[in-house]
Amino acid sequence: MEHPKRTRRETFRALWKEKKAVTIVYIFLRTSVVLVMLAQIFNRNFENVFLCVLTLVLFAMPSLLERKLDIDLPNTLEIIILLFIYAAEILGEIGAYYVTFPYWDTVLHTLNGFLCAAIGFSLLDILNRHNRARFHLSPLYLAIVAFCFSMTVGVVWEFFECAMDQFFFLDMQKDSIVQRIGTIMLDPTGGNHPVVLRNITDVIVVQSDGTQTALGLGGYLDIGLLDTMEDLFVNFIGALLFSIIGYFYVLSRGKGKFVKRFIPVANDHPTSNETNHKADEAES
Repeated sequence: MEHPKRTRRETFRALWKEKKAVTIVYIFLRTSVVLVMLAQIFNRNFENVFLCVLTLVLFAMPSLLERKLDIDLPNTLEIIILLFIYAAEILGEIGAYYVTFPYWDTVLHTLNGFLCAAIGFSLLDILNRHNRARFHLSPLYLAIVAFCFSMTVGVVWEFFECAMDQFFFLDMQKDSIVQRIGTIMLDPTGGNHPVVLRNITDVIVVQSDGTQTALGLGGYLDIGLLDTMEDLFVNFIGALLFSIIGYFYVLSRGKGKFVKRFIPVANDHPTSNETNHKADEAES
């Protein structure tokens, strides 16, 4: 019977040999998150402490999925997922990068569209390559499914952001300043004809007690609509990009080296019948 410590040591050595880069990135990011969490505890900012704990849990998900689903995540994909989680939660939320860098959220949504398309693509590609699978899908169908999967994830996330804004006022759908709008609410006839307001320079907020406040924004305050559409548009770009690349990857029978870095593959384990058959062949 093997000693548990020896088994764990051998497992770590094998992991270090196969996923050295992933292990280094994982240890570095995990250490950074722990240090940030200690600082947030010291500052009594418990909301950020929760974000740190959530980040640590999300860091463990790739390896957990590998074991549970018996798949192998390419090193490049796993590293990007870890960096994506860190950039979104630690840098974006706690470090306020979403506010400091205007395009931080846009870059992450573009990357999310690309990664989700890769995941959706791999889900069907694994079945498509499985010997016991009863169906074989065309490259075009795989690309379309990958694209639709990515867009669905993007839409569901926007639903989540909208719910958080409506119920908890978190402003996840960031506001935008516009200088002109078209609205039927100002149609003097009460009809369906939009009235266009141009060169808007300010917004005055009137509260229930009659208090008026000029916001001095330099335009009209759009509540999240443009941010949502921008997020979905860049998600569309990322999903479309990978779907096109994935289409040619399948068309070339999986010879593309670039796409292999983003597509999980199923670990091949021979069944008992296959093992017995090979043993019989060896004996003969």
